Amino acid sequence: MNIHAIQTGTVALTTNWREGVGHGRRRLLNTLLDSKWTDPLPIYAFAIEHPEGVIVVDTGETARVTEPGYFPRWSPFFRFAVREQVAPEEEIGPQLQRLGIAPADVRRVVMTHLHTDHAGGLHHFPTNEILVARTELEYARGLRGRLRGYVNKPWPAWFSPTVVDLAPVPFGPFPASHSLTAAGDVTLVPAPGHTPGQLAVIVQDGDHSILLAGDSSYTQQAMLRGKVDGVGADERSELLTHRRLREYAATTPTVYLPAHDPESATRLAERRAVEVTPERVAA
Repeated sequence: MNIHAIQTGTVALTTNWREGVGHGRRRLLNTLLDSKWTDPLPIYAFAIEHPEGVIVVDTGETARVTEPGYFPRWSPFFRFAVREQVAPEEEIGPQLQRLGIAPADVRRVVMTHLHTDHAGGLHHFPTNEILVARTELEYARGLRGRLRGYVNKPWPAWFSPTVVDLAPVPFGPFPASHSLTAAGDVTLVPAPGHTPGQLAVIVQDGDHSILLAGDSSYTQQAMLRGKVDGVGADERSELLTHRRLREYAATTPTVYLPAHDPESATRLAERRAVEVTPERVAA
């Protein structure tokens, strides 16, 4: 099974965005006031070439981020804590074409969550089934969604995703799941914290798993150390998700791939599993 890491431009963040400092509102304030910035980080989407059809996970960012007015001027996060760079040829549509994947080859698109750097490329999939968790869609919609940091006005007018409700069927340490394939080798699991309805995608490939983590953490090390980000919706849920990820990786060789970790593409190419010590599991 071929899995492609597709880099759709870069995003630089304040360092306190990548790993939060403090708790509650102070954590958000520290993110905004931080004067230090990360290097430009990749914005990854993924394409799974499965015998039952291609599954795209997230759509990456759009080159429209360079246009004046794309981000709401009143949002302090987009004004003071985010810098994105995306060229038109870096969008997911042209990149899939270069991989030889046509729109008709894409069976479905799975959104881990609906932040702009994951949903900016939605316009490339007007006729494909798009899956979003019910909790995520409700949290991101409307004016309240915009106030929570979602750039939902640029969503395409035709955007009407298939709503996913995970069944109460445990998958390892995850309390619910939803299988995407008849073979049962691609599974959605809950990964709340960064957003309430975030999903992760687990691909079982032979003797190991590929875990497409969205923004469950910004780096593999942050997940191992239980370090939440600076803007996540629910710190406790994010820590619980980290623990479940560690528990899963401790029992199943797992290649852990967050969307903004500079090492994700290399780990995928090498199929390099994360090492979780017993001390880390319950940390």
